[in-house]
Amino acid sequence: MRLVIMTAGSRGDVAPYTGLGARLARSGHEVTLVTHALFEPLTAGSGVRFHPTSVDPHAELHSERGRGLHASTTGLGKLLRIVSMARSAAEEMTDDLVGAARGADVVLAAGAVAPLGRAIAEGLSLPSLGLFLQPQHPTGEFGAPMLGGRSLGTVGNHLGGLAVTTAVDQVFTRAVRRLRTRHGMTLTGPAAIRRAHERARRPVLHGFSEVVVSRPRDWRPGLEIAGYWWPYDTRSLPVELEEFLAAGPAPVFIGLGSATVPDPERLSGEIVRALREAGLRGIIQQGWAGLAARTDDVITVGDVPHALLFPRMAAVVHHAGAGTTAAVLRAGVPTVPVPVQFDAGFWAARLVALGTAPCAVPLRRLTANTLAPALRRAVSDPAHRDRARDVARRLAEEDGVAPVLAALDRLAT
Repeated sequence: MRLVIMTAGSRGDVAPYTGLGARLARSGHEVTLVTHALFEPLTAGSGVRFHPTSVDPHAELHSERGRGLHASTTGLGKLLRIVSMARSAAEEMTDDLVGAARGADVVLAAGAVAPLGRAIAEGLSLPSLGLFLQPQHPTGEFGAPMLGGRSLGTVGNHLGGLAVTTAVDQVFTRAVRRLRTRHGMTLTGPAAIRRAHERARRPVLHGFSEVVVSRPRDWRPGLEIAGYWWPYDTRSLPVELEEFLAAGPAPVFIGLGSATVPDPERLSGEIVRALREAGLRGIIQQGWAGLAARTDDVITVGDVPHALLFPRMAAVVHHAGAGTTAAVLRAGVPTVPVPVQFDAGFWAARLVALGTAPCAVPLRRLTANTLAPALRRAVSDPAHRDRARDVARRLAEEDGVAPVLAALDRLAT
């Protein structure tokens, strides 16, 4: 079948679909990934075709509106701000997504643009399959991940999930209107389309493991946890980084991925002081936050393959995005999550509950005095490494792509 995967967001929102797409391509499907142009290199050599969209998420997060996310101290406040940002981005991406979907057999509606992908599939009379990296459907069993994941009790958790769903519907109101006026599609609104899919029990697969998040018992049939989709990445580590690794004991990796911070210079200094207090070497990833430091025991790197680097670390400090959390669990090393916003608090709490992390250190409380003791606990307590290795072993036994292939076979019949 001709498959179109639509996604949007940061690298962690895109990279898992490169690995999924590569496996689907090897299984005989023609796969096209539709997402931001800056991520085209991620598909090189994978057998996955690429169709770019015009929105640049890096530029958006570093704009005045993007920096304004740090002004909100609550999950709801951040959600309202990101809804405002995403509304115009969704409308801008609509034409590119429609162009990629024409001629496809199935739309794989993924990540942040899943509601728009569903609508486009409806408008083109195509079947669709939902692909999520977070448990986005409302449940009473845990707090809504996009609000930080804090439990508000069974009723409160469910209402929080519904609030997120309603906010997401609002993101795509103008984009669906554009589908009607510019592309001649006969469609209801985003909320009505979503409710129709729910009533029909349309399939949605989730790219994480039940080892990490058990399937909620109050989810409807058709919502399936498939297992992780590992990114396609054939790069090697830079020579300079290999030399640093060989020059001393296993270091700690510190990176915040696509998260931005108000004062990268101050934060970089706190990280270096924390490493010194803990007596550890460090690898700092510049990331979208712009972190940087260089001493005899600290090196700064750009984008490097996590699958090769993380297993060689004494511990990994990260922003607890879904993609990086998956990479750390796969590597089987202790971790210290530094949740920044949205679903990061949810994944950080899961890492602590699994026993692979001693604690979380939220970004707003990160200083040398808070990070150093967390690093010492992560590195010196063998229970965290033992638990991390056990989780990694169990994840290695899973095949997250097989349920997707099975779902596609069901659609075909």
